[in-house]
Amino acid sequence: MDTSMASGNPFFDDLRSKPEVIDLPQNEDRLDSESVNEPTQTTTKPNLIVSNNVRELLECPVCLNAMYPPIHQCLNGHTLCSGCKPRVHNRCPTCRHELGNIRCLALEKVAASLELPCKYQSYGCVGIYPYYSKLKHESQCSYRPYSCPYAGSECTVVGDIPFLVAHLKDDHKVDMHSGSTFNHRYVKSNPHEVENATWMLTVFSCFGQYFCLHFEAFQLGMAPVYIAFLRFMGDDNEAKNYSYSLEVGGNGRKLIWQGVPRSIRDSHRKVRDSFDGLIIQRNMALFFSGGDRKELKLRVTGRIWKEQ
Repeated sequence: MDTSMASGNPFFDDLRSKPEVIDLPQNEDRLDSESVNEPTQTTTKPNLIVSNNVRELLECPVCLNAMYPPIHQCLNGHTLCSGCKPRVHNRCPTCRHELGNIRCLALEKVAASLELPCKYQSYGCVGIYPYYSKLKHESQCSYRPYSCPYAGSECTVVGDIPFLVAHLKDDHKVDMHSGSTFNHRYVKSNPHEVENATWMLTVFSCFGQYFCLHFEAFQLGMAPVYIAFLRFMGDDNEAKNYSYSLEVGGNGRKLIWQGVPRSIRDSHRKVRDSFDGLIIQRNMALFFSGGDRKELKLRVTGRIWKEQ
């Protein structure tokens, strides 16, 4: 915004004296989850081509994110988002003048007229969305990248599924297996030391998809337990097409779990802390291990199948 918006201009003085609430069109204010990835059906419009200058005007100078109503401005016309206003103690971050409670209604109306591509365009999303609906779409866009499912470290890598599969294999040295059945043996020399760390992550390829098998020890209240669960490398709506079973046992006893794999959109910690998997109490795990109970030896078998 230029200095023509400063105090003294009758047009902007009138705007400040008459606060206005911008009502967004009903069809732009709501995006049902079923249609969140459907592009706007439009013919070519001049406002589809948004210059970098306009985008820069809508970028908050503090957090650098896109601004949404209410957009605030100082007397010199510098703008910032409502979330950052308290952070700057009511002082304009550009000119240091007091901000007050001036709304930049003109910029809010400019934003309401825009239609922009999804920021995940490079991942395959071809939709064009109204400015005020774009943020909601992007929070649910099926093309948005996934976080690395490796739980042994706070890995910050994101990407699509093929990229993450290669990343798990090359960078985390995760075991890769083909097939829908598995038989794994987990051994720990001192089972009385329970660490909040993942012991094992194995990736399975079957039905043209990838699945992550987690097995770890963690503390449940005062009791140490072990948990095994499966995650699907894709979205939740696809994960529901599959089921899996896990079995562990010994000494003539066994525990069986059957469930639906959770999408890697849900973090490893979220799945673990919801106990959505095969949970084995330590005493039972040591009983299954046999021997002198000084070494954990568990064999976990399972299979994955596609629901009809």
